[in-house]
Amino acid sequence: MVVVDSGSDDDTVQIAASFGARVIAQPWLGFGPQKQFAVQQARHDWVLCLDADERVTPALLRSIEAALRLERTQPQASAYRMARCNRFLGRGLRHGEGYPDWNVRLFDRRRARWSDDVVHERVICEGPVATLAGDLAHESAESLDAYVTKQNRYTTLQAETLHRRGKKGSIAKLVLSPIVRFVRFYFIRLGFLDGAAGLIHIVIGCGASFMKQAKLLALERSARAVAPARPAATAQAVEPGDLTEPRERTASANDSAPQ
Repeated sequence: MVVVDSGSDDDTVQIAASFGARVIAQPWLGFGPQKQFAVQQARHDWVLCLDADERVTPALLRSIEAALRLERTQPQASAYRMARCNRFLGRGLRHGEGYPDWNVRLFDRRRARWSDDVVHERVICEGPVATLAGDLAHESAESLDAYVTKQNRYTTLQAETLHRRGKKGSIAKLVLSPIVRFVRFYFIRLGFLDGAAGLIHIVIGCGASFMKQAKLLALERSARAVAPARPAATAQAVEPGDLTEPRERTASANDSAPQ
């Protein structure tokens, strides 16, 4: 077991070490690069990547063990995805945006790797991806306050990433993206079946869509404000005689006369 710690201020390091984990200190690189760093420290080719707030359920554990036994004799895939069940406001969400929330977490590091994205990272695979039975349990946040704070940080990182890639925001995206997201996850994906927790989870997500677009527009306006002004082009008429005979220059009203 490898635990990569980026400066936790609790007992994470001591607890992990007490269970025999190899703990490595690494300053924060961004979500994708940090996870790829952890993968590179592993001693085996097949790796299972988990965040500190995720747990492998018994059903998922049995599915992982069966998949790894099969891979030793009859290779099937370069990676495996699993359904993640997000626990929010004390309730495990089973619909909408919170489930199944498919994630690739078990993979052969020779044929798959984490992307370089600083937020909303993903595993890039070379080969087929199979599906595991069982859920990955995810504690979305310790409190509503913490969850909203995290979403604000994520939208800032997303907007900055889009801006660096040259993506443009618009009033249409600002208005429509939250509406489309709500219809998709609350009605089409049956998020209303998760009660108040499901509604709050989706509305915060819609707010995040709005803030991402708003921050992208703000970045674009800031960039325009600090961009150096281009000098205006000036045209000067040249008479045929100017090309053959030098003429005395006559000072105009805009010239500075010598004193």
